[in-house]
Amino acid sequence: MVAQMDTPEPSGDRLSRRTAVGMLGTAGVGAVAVPLLSAGTASAAAPAGAPAFHPTPDAGGASPVQGLHLTFGRDPSSQMVVSWLTDAPVKRPRVLYGTLEHGLGSGASAQTRVYADGKSGRKVYVHHAPISGLRPDTDYYYLVSHDGATPDSGTFRTAPRGRRPLTFTSFGDQSAPQVTWASDGTAAFDANSTPATKDIVTGIEQVAPLFHLLNGDLCYANLDVDRVRTWNNFFTNNTRSARFRPWMPAAGNHEIESGNGPLGLGAYQTYFDLPSTETDDELAGLWYAFTAGSVRVIVLQNDDIALQDGGDVYVNGYSGGRQLAFLERELKAARRDTGIDWVVVAMHQVMISSSDANGADLGLRAAYGPLFDRYQVDLVVCGHEHNYERSLAVRGVVSGSETLTPNPASTRTDDIDTGLGTVHMVLGGGGVSGTTNQAFFKDGTAKVITAVAATRPEGGKRAATYVKEEAVWTGVRDIEHPYGFAAFTVDPGRFPGDTTRMHVTYYNVNKPNGELSVFERFTLHRKRSDGRG
Repeated sequence: MVAQMDTPEPSGDRLSRRTAVGMLGTAGVGAVAVPLLSAGTASAAAPAGAPAFHPTPDAGGASPVQGLHLTFGRDPSSQMVVSWLTDAPVKRPRVLYGTLEHGLGSGASAQTRVYADGKSGRKVYVHHAPISGLRPDTDYYYLVSHDGATPDSGTFRTAPRGRRPLTFTSFGDQSAPQVTWASDGTAAFDANSTPATKDIVTGIEQVAPLFHLLNGDLCYANLDVDRVRTWNNFFTNNTRSARFRPWMPAAGNHEIESGNGPLGLGAYQTYFDLPSTETDDELAGLWYAFTAGSVRVIVLQNDDIALQDGGDVYVNGYSGGRQLAFLERELKAARRDTGIDWVVVAMHQVMISSSDANGADLGLRAAYGPLFDRYQVDLVVCGHEHNYERSLAVRGVVSGSETLTPNPASTRTDDIDTGLGTVHMVLGGGGVSGTTNQAFFKDGTAKVITAVAATRPEGGKRAATYVKEEAVWTGVRDIEHPYGFAAFTVDPGRFPGDTTRMHVTYYNVNKPNGELSVFERFTLHRKRSDGRG
């Protein structure tokens, strides 16, 4: 799938507390102006006609650090992965890290993953430095570089261990703010880009969550002439937040790119190092789970289960049931764990939608619905529909419904007991064009994909069969505003068996300047799991 290159351990690079404070204390954690990590100096004089840069690792000219971003390791309270991109091979990619009190005294080597884009043949190099042995609920500073490159830097906070307050955010369907080259060589705008793609990142930083869930269709590179440029622009945009807090992605249908691995997901799997337990390289990173405080997050890749044909390649059923088995194991373990109260599922395609866009998917309802009910999933966050909608708490299906219509377990929309049912949130206003907030059905109905054609026409997708249903599960919809994201703040409660709450705010990201406004606030609640028995 992707090539991996081993790199040696750091050789004693160290920055003192005084140096760390000087670099990070007053000017923030932006890029450092001069090379600090064993980078040599380029020759001051060069003969006429010589190249401007000498591409030797110890004399400058190295590919610069680009797209710095973070993801959690398997234990977010003690592990973090620092990742960055380069356009060419580099030597000794590494990270120095530490606390403000003790300086950047620790180091970790990065492993390099490489893929060649199936359309252009261009190679991309992504460097992932896993850090472990961190203290829970602690702020860290870090500096990344490789030989000959100017370092770049950031901060992060590890997750708390046990029941502590925390905030996370979520949206899907972002794209990348960019100008690109059209097929005829002229400059053109990416068809999916809007100013909101940039503004929403600024909005996330205003909230400053512990982590962010990015619910698929990250940058729509599969639709562009220059897919590598689109991915690069995506990380260039998002590093303004993703260098300070983990952005934890789910792969959507637009991450499936022709020629990039057997599933088309090779680029996605190269760019992100995720806490996957999957042993098959072909499936690594496509589903995973992590715990922050009392919240267990399970991230899924829905093209395996969904009926709809939405990517460059139709890959329905690719895992042979392995993802569903993973999901059930995770749900069962989470509900047995007296340290976990909240179970949150992040995925792309949707089980509820009252928009005349993609529609809900019967494949997801049939496979996921019984598991979500049996193990009392609290919250599902999705994208796919380019609007905001949330369901009532649902449990089971409406008797006799051809579409397995989710059955509302409560009519409350302000303070919702998730012990009664699961709340689904469609958060597809991450910045992409082609918004669907004006396409909501106004007669109380919705549409559901119940089948697709057996074959795919040349240059097209498998035709979908839709069936209408009464949208009895509908809770709240935002008809006026296309763009926004949700923030979730956990109040863990005070004693065993107490009520724990998740306070939810949905923010609009407004035209033309990107300022935030509150569309709605509501609360989810349930009993803590440590009061059982």
